Amino acid sequence: MKVISILGSTGSIGTQTLNIVREYKEEFRVDALAAYSNIDLLEAQVREFKPKIAAIGDASQYKELKRRVGGLTYVAADREGVVEAATAESCDTVVSAIVGIAGLIPTYNAIKTGKNIALANKETLVTAGRIITEEIKKNNVKMIPVDSEHSAIFQCLAKGKQNEVSKIILTASGGPFRNRTLKELENVTVQDALKHPNWSMGRKITIDSATLMNKGLEVIEARWLFDIMPESIEVCVHPQSIIHSAVEFVDGAVIAQLGLPDMKIPIQYALTYPERLPTNGEKLNLTAIGDLTFYEPDMKKFKCLKLAFRALSMGDSACVVLNGANEEAVKLFLSGKISFLAIGDLIEKTLDKHKIISNMSIDEVSALDLWSRKTLTNLYELGCIK
Repeated sequence: MKVISILGSTGSIGTQTLNIVREYKEEFRVDALAAYSNIDLLEAQVREFKPKIAAIGDASQYKELKRRVGGLTYVAADREGVVEAATAESCDTVVSAIVGIAGLIPTYNAIKTGKNIALANKETLVTAGRIITEEIKKNNVKMIPVDSEHSAIFQCLAKGKQNEVSKIILTASGGPFRNRTLKELENVTVQDALKHPNWSMGRKITIDSATLMNKGLEVIEARWLFDIMPESIEVCVHPQSIIHSAVEFVDGAVIAQLGLPDMKIPIQYALTYPERLPTNGEKLNLTAIGDLTFYEPDMKKFKCLKLAFRALSMGDSACVVLNGANEEAVKLFLSGKISFLAIGDLIEKTLDKHKIISNMSIDEVSALDLWSRKTLTNLYELGCIK
């Protein structure tokens, strides 16, 4: 039996993870749960799964959560509380599914205490890829990707050796605006951007998918997760989201992983690796799907993807800036303060102001993240972008 800590238990990945635990009660036990603010759902999860610790990231809700479930479990709060959930002694596997850079420090500490990681928080590797991969090796733990694309690559790589890989092909649905022109993107609304054609996700990641920043972050994540150089990573728009990604080997063979757009498969595989468990969901029927199409992403229309490649070429610290600036720009867009295209423009101006820092520590990553957010906010307040 694997004993699990779920960081981000009330989000999309967290709730789907718990669905798997419900289905395979003999295989998994949940000893730690952490969420940011949804104490109603967190309370329900505590009552059902009876973890040893429940953490709430929003410290202002600590007293209320403790009042509700304090008699059932140990309650912790703030970033330190989430770290406690991530490093709970009885847990051997941590599902890292907190949105944004908030997942970095808990995941980092989980690795340092010898936990295996089922990684759904791509920002952990985007902002601190070098640090995290060094800690993984030092502590001899496994990091298994949960993102459907990285799970696909992980599975494909099992069919060859590291030195036999020619390139990685990351597929992208193209989001809700894949068929719109740059001119048409000038007036899209928040509601338009939140209508993803293939996946049901949280608001922030859905906007990232609309700008293709999500794919850009995945490029950076793949660079560290699979120890591959940026020039060997290719992005391909595949609207049907059936081929989740592929690997090309040096002999020209391309191995891909296919499946319906269903996050249960990569989540479950990350939990059961190296074994597989059966699922009762709908299976892929290729003849029913019919056509599969592919095309290159428009880097002019989707500036955020281009900026991700730029940041990766600049150096590790630029990736921290890219991520922090993006999180703040998405907040501004979701609150109706900037246009959709201004997201990329503000991130670009923030990157322009950054001076590269080499060999960062984890504390320097956190400090630079704050700098990027403050810089982008200042640019907005100065009226640089409308």
